[in-house]
Amino acid sequence: MTVGFIGLGLIGGSIAKAIREKHPDTIIKAWTRRREVLQKAASDDVVDVMLPSIESGFEDCDIIFICVPVITALDFLPVLKPQLKEKAILSDVGSTKTAIHEAVEKLGLNAHFIGGHPMTGSEKIGYDFSRPILLENVYYMLTPTEDVPSARVTELKTLIASLGSLPLVLDYREHDRIVAAVSHVPHLISAALVNLVEGEDNQRQLMKTVAAGGFRDITRISSSSPAMWQEICLANRDAILPILDHYIEKMQEYRQAVADADKDKLWNIFADCKAYRDSFSAMGHSEYSITCDIRDEEGAIADIASALAAHNINIKNMGITHNRETEGGVIRLSFWDRASLSRAIRTLKGSGYTVYEN
Repeated sequence: MTVGFIGLGLIGGSIAKAIREKHPDTIIKAWTRRREVLQKAASDDVVDVMLPSIESGFEDCDIIFICVPVITALDFLPVLKPQLKEKAILSDVGSTKTAIHEAVEKLGLNAHFIGGHPMTGSEKIGYDFSRPILLENVYYMLTPTEDVPSARVTELKTLIASLGSLPLVLDYREHDRIVAAVSHVPHLISAALVNLVEGEDNQRQLMKTVAAGGFRDITRISSSSPAMWQEICLANRDAILPILDHYIEKMQEYRQAVADADKDKLWNIFADCKAYRDSFSAMGHSEYSITCDIRDEEGAIADIASALAAHNINIKNMGITHNRETEGGVIRLSFWDRASLSRAIRTLKGSGYTVYEN
């Protein structure tokens, strides 16, 4: 297999590294605006062929990933069109799909294009922060055109699954509405909260000082790239606006409940959202996980990891919560299955740790 990349930032670099790790015999070609990034990827043995431009070099690629911002990707489509071999797959990684699908149709590239959007990322950007693990256990949205042969869709799904992701095929319009609700509007809400607190704080910055737990959790995404989110909001405006309007209506409704001191209404607001949020675990959004207390001293986390390793219990994920407002424990541990979870609980309780089962 020969795979081409245009752009090797956080997502492009992570996909390329994952392909190299899972499919070491793959020939990877790439072009990036910054030559030093390309050279770094080559020195890492991620890229085999450094292309000097996008004008040529992709003719033998089975799959080409366009890993640049959506608006930039539109400019590259006409240049790539004459280079596509008959069965080549052309994909992107943009978080909005309507604009690129419309451009693909105008250029007559429908038989090749399968839109892509790995639902992953980081506050950090660039190739230096890319890593294969970013693709593990995340939904990877695929939005094929109606003209793409089913065999090509299956081929890309198989590749994505082999990298540890969960491929999900859907219509590009549905994709843009979904991400507007679960990603784009939440970023606007997060930005509003952060800017609100900044404006309400005093000279002593006491709000900033005590901001922790829940506030830090729900505003973490505000550390993302301003340029990227500016572009996303412009590119997905038509899907964002109706969802944002509904959110504003909700806030007006909730404001009225507070103003009226409506105890029943307020209880129902929080009970309904808790029930829906708790149901995420049944849909596979939450791992088999626990939280537990640890001592504030050197080696405390290593002690937990060692105790579990001694019993051959594999940790899927580990993180510090710093959130005593909504759950007990300061470290969250996730496991691959219920059996591992049960063994971990017994092991940690047997070692004297206080464990909070979720």
